Amino acid sequence: MSEIQTTTIDQLGEFGLIDHLTRRFKLINPTTAKGIGDDAAVIHADNGKRILVSTDLLIEGVHFDLMYTPLRHLGYKAIVVNLSDIYAMNGHPKQVTVSIAISSRFTVEALDEIYEGIYHACQAYGVDLIGGDTTSSSKGLIISVTAIGEAEDEKIVYRNGAKEGNLICVTGDLGAAYLGLQLLEREKRLFLENPEIQPDLDDQKYLVGRQLKPEARKEIIEYFEEIGLKPTAMMDLSDGLSSDMIHICRQSAVGCELHESRIPVSEDAYNQALTFNMDPITCALNGGEDYELLFTIESEDETKIANHPYISVIGQITAQQEGCMLLTKGGNRHKITAQGWKHF
Repeated sequence: MSEIQTTTIDQLGEFGLIDHLTRRFKLINPTTAKGIGDDAAVIHADNGKRILVSTDLLIEGVHFDLMYTPLRHLGYKAIVVNLSDIYAMNGHPKQVTVSIAISSRFTVEALDEIYEGIYHACQAYGVDLIGGDTTSSSKGLIISVTAIGEAEDEKIVYRNGAKEGNLICVTGDLGAAYLGLQLLEREKRLFLENPEIQPDLDDQKYLVGRQLKPEARKEIIEYFEEIGLKPTAMMDLSDGLSSDMIHICRQSAVGCELHESRIPVSEDAYNQALTFNMDPITCALNGGEDYELLFTIESEDETKIANHPYISVIGQITAQQEGCMLLTKGGNRHKITAQGWKHF
């Protein structure tokens, strides 16, 4: 009798697993404009606009560690990382739902702290909390947020629109959130070894803040509207520049060339990477959780973003057969591999 062949989840990875589980699901409702496969789903609305829907899970021990994550910051971050997906579609978030599973160790006061962060995020980004659910958990804390937004049909930007000759752009700086996480993990280890040692992170507020309290790029989407720019492809940087750039290239059937010298890294991140004996560019490529916007534009639109202080042109889209490459400062070309956050 032959053995049944099984496949482990990590053999497929996150996107491979999604493709596998949903391979038989075809869109059957005319109101569904875009299903699985982008930052958010797109649904037709009666007012001529499109409804955008995105959902994410944050699980204790996988996505956050309560030894160093304040509950208020966690609530704020849970909202922001979902709103970032709506902005990545060139849309505007309007509502959120929040569902929480909690174990018996959490008090009402603890939940108040989480919802205080949720409240401040909703206020900061102008969204309404319209529902959710609460239930018990046998172990730990689980937060599920669904973000609902809207956009005009012709303004929605998908991941699959990049074309050969397009310029690759990114907002802000990269790698800071990852290095903030390394700092927090270091302080955790020191504390576990000696509880008398108190963490001292006053001089690393920027890096720690990028990890614990990220912000979504609302102002960039508003800037696009102001200057009349529509990217050809876009997504938010949650898994790392290398992984997310490969996602755009695969879905757009193109290649890319990133320029190492143009990848933005803050001075704080650069110095901390060297302190940890890490390569700053490796942190920027593979760190993840930056929640910046990665997007491509027509080359003639470069003048529109040339003077923006938080937008960098970091490369160009190439033919698919050229692959995804990194041009180093020394003039060498290396293949980019997806070494960012792995969900499984």
